[in-house]
Amino acid sequence: MDLQGRAVPSVDRLRVLLMLFHTMAQIMAEQEVENLSGLSTNPEKDIFVVRENGTTCLMAEFAAKFIVPYDVWASNYVDLITEQADIALTRGAEVKGRCGHSESELQVFWVDRAYALKMLFVKESHNMSKGPEETWRLSKVQFVYDSSEKTHFKDAVSAGKHTANSHHLSALVTPAGKSYECQAQQTISLASSDPQKTVTMILSAVHIQPFDIISDFVFSEGN
Repeated sequence: MDLQGRAVPSVDRLRVLLMLFHTMAQIMAEQEVENLSGLSTNPEKDIFVVRENGTTCLMAEFAAKFIVPYDVWASNYVDLITEQADIALTRGAEVKGRCGHSESELQVFWVDRAYALKMLFVKESHNMSKGPEETWRLSKVQFVYDSSEKTHFKDAVSAGKHTANSHHLSALVTPAGKSYECQAQQTISLASSDPQKTVTMILSAVHIQPFDIISDFVFSEGN
């Protein structure tokens, strides 16, 4: 009897079962997102919630505006002059998100997806003199905008989709288990794919917690 030959199919079946189990586990860990901006008394502030298996895993409240420089032709149609578009994150935006043990992400789309904001959060452990200490921070911001969108842009020369990214970002640094809260304006510079253009993101009325939320729809103690 060829026991070795019989063992191979068994190993293959086990591998298939493990793959099916892994897929089912991913499906069971369902994530849903909610835009609760209508609950805010501040018309400029948005409220986003990401939930996994019916439990809140990321909450974000903030107002955001983007200052976007773009080129237009001067009246002589020879020279270029730089104009500025002020783009605010509006209510009713579409939202997506995901939660992880050490990495979470929030994505927001508005004006028929002409604009998209992605915010990436990471949780890290640091060796301090008093022992290991965990913190979380905003590690990346990406803003995609379409300068052919007529509401905010007027006759842009290089009209079309552009992507603006942060560079070596470390913002909103907060001890693990706590939320970040700050009412003051904060600015983040984003390098655009539109040559020699820098987009400015202005955040205000911020209250964010991307990890370790204990109570559903409730922020932990603010930092």
